[in-house]
Amino acid sequence: MALSALNVGIFPLGNGYKQQISVLTPKRSCFSVSLAAEPKESSSKRPEIELEFLGPKLDGDGKYPVNRAKSISGEKLLRNIMLDNKLELYATYGKVMNCGGGGSCGTCIVEILEGQDLLNERTNTELRHFKKKPESWRLACQTIVGNKENSGKVVVQRIPQWRK
Repeated sequence: MALSALNVGIFPLGNGYKQQISVLTPKRSCFSVSLAAEPKESSSKRPEIELEFLGPKLDGDGKYPVNRAKSISGEKLLRNIMLDNKLELYATYGKVMNCGGGGSCGTCIVEILEGQDLLNERTNTELRHFKKKPESWRLACQTIVGNKENSGKVVVQRIPQWRK
């Protein structure tokens, strides 16, 4: 009798282990389930990147407002971190006409003031958009925060084209 294996997935257990479930199905309607448990990776061992986001305009006291966030190194794009933390990412035109993170519109511009070495290299898309712009300007949708091994602090100026 021929059997076919169907991997259902890996599911977390409450005891710090993950469980892989596979289903073996013959051509008939009966089936069996095999289970294997493996230790779950501890999130406390993974390096974190601290981020500071400076607002696009000065406050009444002459300082840029600061928002802070943390991210596991190498897991998220800067755009997603900003959206998850409800931080203003787009100027007026970009709020209406952004491409949703595809890198085609160039509206999610940020400036990296500190911690450039904790980010991925500029992508070809960024090189095309920023031919005559400062090296510190990045597209948030193309910028990966960390490399899964490094940790540190990144300071980001939101909407740098508004800064005067």
